[in-house]
Amino acid sequence: MISALKKRFQEQTLSAVDLYIKTLNAIDNKSGLNAFIYINKNGIKEAEKCQQNILNGTSRILEGIPIAVKDNFCTRNMPTTCASKTLQNFVPTYDAAVVDCLKSAGAVIVGKTNMDEFAMGSGTVDSAFGPTKNVWCSKPNKWHIAGGSSGGSCVAVASGMCEIALGSDTGGSIRNPASYCGIVGYKPSYGLISRHGLIPLVNSMDCPGIIAKTVDDIFKILSVIVRAKAYDSTCIDVCLDTDEFYNTTLIENYRIAIPEEYNCDSLSEEVKDTWNYVASVIDNSKAIVQKVSMPHTSASVATYSVLNACEVASNMARYTGLLYGYRSSCEHETFQSLIATNRFDSLGEVVRSRILSGNYFLLKRNYEKYYEQSLKVRRLIANDFNKVWQNGYNFLVTPTTLTTAPLLKDFKSLDNRTQCATQDYCTQPANMSGCPAITIPVKLSSDQMPISIQIMAPNFSDVRLLQFANWLEAKLQFSQKQ
Repeated sequence: MISALKKRFQEQTLSAVDLYIKTLNAIDNKSGLNAFIYINKNGIKEAEKCQQNILNGTSRILEGIPIAVKDNFCTRNMPTTCASKTLQNFVPTYDAAVVDCLKSAGAVIVGKTNMDEFAMGSGTVDSAFGPTKNVWCSKPNKWHIAGGSSGGSCVAVASGMCEIALGSDTGGSIRNPASYCGIVGYKPSYGLISRHGLIPLVNSMDCPGIIAKTVDDIFKILSVIVRAKAYDSTCIDVCLDTDEFYNTTLIENYRIAIPEEYNCDSLSEEVKDTWNYVASVIDNSKAIVQKVSMPHTSASVATYSVLNACEVASNMARYTGLLYGYRSSCEHETFQSLIATNRFDSLGEVVRSRILSGNYFLLKRNYEKYYEQSLKVRRLIANDFNKVWQNGYNFLVTPTTLTTAPLLKDFKSLDNRTQCATQDYCTQPANMSGCPAITIPVKLSSDQMPISIQIMAPNFSDVRLLQFANWLEAKLQFSQKQ
């Protein structure tokens, strides 16, 4: 954990250089999990500078802490591929706003983590660099998925390759794999943190987020990257009271909502029992726990599928291979045939299908029927959340995923769209409303796989959300994977 590492730095029982070497060795020893696309072996020079700052007494808040970054954040002088052949040779000339904040605070970027291609998936199996495998209950020829699309970042943290990782969350892409990997995954309020340098999937829902083993570490990173407001017109200038996190939690003052619609047909009995157990833990602590109705929850998946495809079609139009990215070596008679070949050769089937779907929904004859109607339903979903907050509830507590992490072979037996619709049922609505959400591990299932729960709070109540999650984490005492 960050506090423990900083203490060891101060006591000189561990140096920033030793920690970085240890991190590189861990990544190398666990390379079979395929969590990383790129490893920054030159970061040892940055670690040496950090160690000098520590010895000089000028260390910054994250001095010498190795942090992994999902490969859809731009990183200066490091490849940023989005796990796609299209960008396999792309090296940005600047850092994403959140990466710049981490570096300014003394963090060392250890590498770029695997993901579903352009973040389109919920398994980290649709990557040009191969699937990432879950560290839990992994046996030869019997691997469980890591979840996605931030699966590489979550496996890196869960397996002990690093303490902290950045991910992105558009429909559950941090919370889903964090749940499957038994760690903490946090999606901030939309507009709290700059998306500058995060290669877009769905601009109206994308959120940079944090993955760690403890809520306390999540808070420490948030207190650094919340300063990232640059070059993003959707960022709102909100001043968070970070001191509130360390105040005593008066749990009896809280009202907790349990939405009935999240108890869907596909919810496994073990996950349901875990959800009920967490509700009883909160109830026994004298908080008010009540059931509520959020009637448009079931429409979230279909709504997300349309809006996602429409924004994907727009965002992916830039990848033609003419100015940058993959370029076909074949001869072509027209620009149109060159572009078509470039895109067909370099983009995976999942990405191509979403582009085609989005363009179909955006056709003049379909625009009102699909896109405009989806925007109206999105507003209804957001209104469900607003009604809960207006009725005086402080938090929503739900499952994160409907089951534990499926086996790789079972997951790949269904198409990407079906898997995303199933696995992200509980996480997508938070992105529709823009509210902050966090998943924390609770217990192990009968087959020794982690089960987590999700907590959501009103927009920009991020510190209070983390404070409550920190209290609940201490109550649950989940044992992390070593």
